Parts: sequence; structure tokens; C-alpha cells
Amino acid sequence: MSASKTFFITGVSSGFGRALSQAAIDAGHRVIGTVRNAAAASDFEAQFSATPGRAFARILDVTDFAAAEKIAADVEAAIGPVDVLVNNAGYGHEGIFEESGMDALQRQFDVNVFGAVAVTKSFVPFMRQRRRGHIINITSMGGFITMPGIAYYCGSKFALEGISETLGKELKAFNVFVTAVAPGSFRTDWAGRSMVRSPRSVADYDALFDPIRNTRAERSGMQPGDPRKAAQAMLTLVDSPSPPAHLLLGSDALGLVRKKLAELTQELAQWEALTCSTDAA
Repeated sequence: MSASKTFFITGVSSGFGRALSQAAIDAGHRVIGTVRNAAAASDFEAQFSATPGRAFARILDVTDFAAAEKIAADVEAAIGPVDVLVNNAGYGHEGIFEESGMDALQRQFDVNVFGAVAVTKSFVPFMRQRRRGHIINITSMGGFITMPGIAYYCGSKFALEGISETLGKELKAFNVFVTAVAPGSFRTDWAGRSMVRSPRSVADYDALFDPIRNTRAERSGMQPGDPRKAAQAMLTLVDSPSPPAHLLLGSDALGLVRKKLAELTQELAQWEALTCSTDAA
């Protein structure tokens, strides 16, 4: 790795956030990690007590948008410039579209999209003024592909993918990079205790969705992806002089996205004549 960097990572209590914090600190970097309460803050800092001055906890609910938009000023004044922002905080919502309420959609976007945007808006001015920085938004292969029963989740990740790509084009001239990192299935709590599930109510969907829900629950903890290897991949990413706008993590994500692109290419060709028929003469 190159020179030591300061990371700001949201959601470091578990999953990718925890794994990346550990890997970054082991590699000689500093990590400012957000947690939801004082007990979690103490736990995070205690985990790295053997390397003092490397781990700093901040209590932040990313859905408190006013607090999220002020967090960078506090961090920059108290700890120092942040080189790498990682928007990791998020969760999955599982539920058939017709069975899932608007409140569930609002909450999904509040955390996965609006929270990430609020935190990013806090750090962008500092990175732009310094003419350096890297923003990593943890999205999902569900930001490229879709599956029955996770419409709200896929919608939130599609949104964050689009915002990330656009922001990267706006910040490119200032040497600030934006990468949407899209993991496949990893051994995190995403499909376990972190998953929010809408109750079933419409029997017509049983044949389609019950096997999907059961299989997802059964495979939780046995997914192919290793969060520790994902963390190492992200450290390689931030050390690149020309990082990509999108990075898939996991062979399952790569296979499914390639399949989606092939199907899309075929569909575009099939409907090309109708598509072009709308041009003015």
C-alpha cells in the first residue's frame, strides 16, 4: 500500500464496514467509523486499543440528514482531512412489491440512498478544495440485476449507482474519484438479522416467492463471498491511481451481471427498429 490514509466509514459495527476497518488499520491507515450508539462506539475503539490513534468512533444515524451533512466539519476539525469516504451503512428489504408498504420503501431509501447522499454532501466540499479524495459507495449486484422479492432494495441500489456515476463525472476534474462497489452474495448479516421482511399476505405469490425466501434464509452465512477478501479488494481499489466508476465483487455478481448485459443487448437488437422509429424525419 501507499502512504497512510484516513478513512471515514459508515456502519462499522458489522459486515463490510467492520472487515474494511480491520483491514485498513492493519495496513497502517486510520479509520473513523460511524456507529449507532455509545456502547457500539466503545466497542469499536476497544477493538483497536492495541493500535492507539488509529480508530475513532462517531455516533451517527445516517437518516438524521442534518447531522450527516455536518459530520465532515466535525471530523476534519477534530481528527484531520479524510482521504477516503466509504458509504457502507445500509440494509436489505425483502418483500413482494404488492405486499410491501410505502413506509418500508421510505425507510429503505432513507438509509440506502438519502443517508449516503447526505454524508457524501458533507465531505465533497473538503475533497474538492483539496483536489484529492476517493468516495466509495457500497451498492450491490442488485444495482445492476433484479430478483423477485427485493424491488425496494434493488431500486435503492440502482439509484445509488446512478448518483455515484454522475458524481464521479462532476468531480473528475478535481482529482476526486467515485466508485460504486457492487458486491454479490457475501457472508455478512445482510440476509440474516439485518434483513427487514414484509409479511406475506397474497397467496398468488406463494409459488414464486416462498422458495426464494426459504432458500435465502437457509444460505445465510454460507454465501460464496468472504468480507475479509472484499476488504482487501477495496484497499487495492483506493491505492489505484485511476480507480473505476464501478467495481463488482464476487464471481456470482460477475456472472449475473454479464448475463443481464447479454440479455439487454439481445433485447435492444430485437426492438431496435421500433426504438429508432421515433426519431424526427
